Amino acid sequence: MRTRSTRRATCVATGALLLSLLGRALAAQDAAPRLLRPADIDRLPLQTAGLRLAYGTDSLQFGELRVPSGSGPFPVAIVLHGGCWYGPYANVRNAAPLADALTAAGIATWNVEYRRYDHPGGGWPGTFTDVADAVDHVRRLAGTHALDTTRIVAVGHSAGAQLAAWLATRPRLPSTSVLHRAAPLRLTGVVALGGVMDLREFQGRQRATCGNPAVESLLGGLPGVVPERLAEVSPIERLPLGVPHEHVAGALDRIAPQDITERFAEAARARGDTVTVTIVPALGHHDIMAPRTAAGAAAIRAVRRLLGLVPE
Repeated sequence: MRTRSTRRATCVATGALLLSLLGRALAAQDAAPRLLRPADIDRLPLQTAGLRLAYGTDSLQFGELRVPSGSGPFPVAIVLHGGCWYGPYANVRNAAPLADALTAAGIATWNVEYRRYDHPGGGWPGTFTDVADAVDHVRRLAGTHALDTTRIVAVGHSAGAQLAAWLATRPRLPSTSVLHRAAPLRLTGVVALGGVMDLREFQGRQRATCGNPAVESLLGGLPGVVPERLAEVSPIERLPLGVPHEHVAGALDRIAPQDITERFAEAARARGDTVTVTIVPALGHHDIMAPRTAAGAAAIRAVRRLLGLVPE
């Protein structure tokens, strides 16, 4: 039979154990890194605001051009922000710190704004024709700025990475496609940052990540209802991309988890593409857009590699 003192000792020991476990949990919570949010990226300082230039007549059809100092011509990075193809989530300001840092690294940048599915004329096909027209507009920009149109990399974050990868495949679009443009500007490579590379797969996770029906809103229908549209724009359906591509993501990224990124890379290699995957420990989906993080630095290195620039 347990005595009163024995029961008291047991209670004291149990309480001490609970306090110890609670202390460890709180310590672990304090030690966990605070992952950056979109608003954190939007507040990062810029060295230059860039030159805002229109590539179309809509108020959202513009880009920010940043050109390094010097004579050039300079290789070009076309930068595409993410945001689930949805207006309230992100705009060019979210990609501006990365564009600014790439320009400081000797690369001209064209940071593109475009209509998303909640904007008049956005979604299908406007979102895609906007970024296509923005890319082709680089030819016109090269007439007045020192840009090398033979060295162009598209770098996109999240949903913007899907657009960047799609841009590489435009030369293979049939002439009957509403997305077709004659003589599209060809890319040298693609850098996907926390990229959404499989729209069919992502559609099953969109509520938990974007919080809305992003994919069917972008396509104008569920993937199974508009399979021809899916086939024209989903990167995994467009393999091979036909140019080298690099994928950079944080190990804690739940929008572009490592296993899904690796699966896409394996499929691309099987189709003949040259692919590199870099997973940065302890960082999440938005940290990569901050140039001074390890993920942001990895993104800049990836762009430089694809442009054939000497590593810094």
